Amino acid sequence: MIRSMTGFGGARAESPEGTLSIELRSVNSRYLDLNFRLPDELRLAEGPLRELIGQALLRGKIDVRASYARAKAKTEAQIDPAYLATVAQQLAAARAVIPDLRAPRLSELLNGSNGSQSDAADPDAWTASCLQAARQALEEFQSNREREGQRLAAVMLDCAAQAGVIVDQVESQLPQLLAEHQERLANRLRETLEAVSPEGFTQISGAELSARIAQETSLFSLRIDVAEELSRLRSHIAELEHLLRGGEAASGSGKNKTKGAAPAAAAKKTAGSTGKRLDFLFQEMNREANTLGSKAGGLDVTRAAIDLKLLIEQMREQAQNIE
Repeated sequence: MIRSMTGFGGARAESPEGTLSIELRSVNSRYLDLNFRLPDELRLAEGPLRELIGQALLRGKIDVRASYARAKAKTEAQIDPAYLATVAQQLAAARAVIPDLRAPRLSELLNGSNGSQSDAADPDAWTASCLQAARQALEEFQSNREREGQRLAAVMLDCAAQAGVIVDQVESQLPQLLAEHQERLANRLRETLEAVSPEGFTQISGAELSARIAQETSLFSLRIDVAEELSRLRSHIAELEHLLRGGEAASGSGKNKTKGAAPAAAAKKTAGSTGKRLDFLFQEMNREANTLGSKAGGLDVTRAAIDLKLLIEQMREQAQNIE
């Protein structure tokens, strides 16, 4: 499955501790770059989150933002009798040393009896909520990236089809180009021979002249033969379509959408980044297009090479956004 490197995903998780929200945002990057923006109370969740996201994604600069809101405390606070008795004993012991020590206020007793428990955060509970929200956010995140990736793939497939048409046109014109060059070469040889020696044809037999023309034509044909370049271009275009249509084993079918780290981790092990493979493929296609232009035996072939380079560059720009 072709995925874009840009995307967004968000999710919320509810727990007795409160509500936790996570957002994932990504832009292009050559490598996987994870940046976390977490409150201090959630720092313990960074390690598990990094592992989860790192197994699911291959490339991109990912911003991970989390926020939370504690569950509201009970409106009617009550003082624990055991806690009140303990405070009374400690106050009596303190007054034995400091007689004028004032008694604690009611609000202080309420906070001491209930507030400390309500303010305490359970790290394990918040980490579990982070992972739960992160998995849901990853599902939305990957779905958005897949939709954008399909749009990018459609653009590149259209360019690939145009490149295939150009390759077919050049290949169909090769016999005509060779025949035209052979005729022009024969005319030049005759004109040159007549200019040097008007009686040259009486001294050179027709067989010798034909052999000389065939030899020059053969040498020229070797210089302008682009059949090998066209064959490699056609092979590269076929591989490009194979990748863009989801033929590689790394991503599998649409049934393997990310619901956790396992499918993406398996994909990473089998094939790696599709974007990097596409980039290498475009380098090879551009090399063949350059050779085609340098060996062009006619204006049509030169124009075809330029058009191919333009199409390859357009596809390369789109591939910069592919994971």
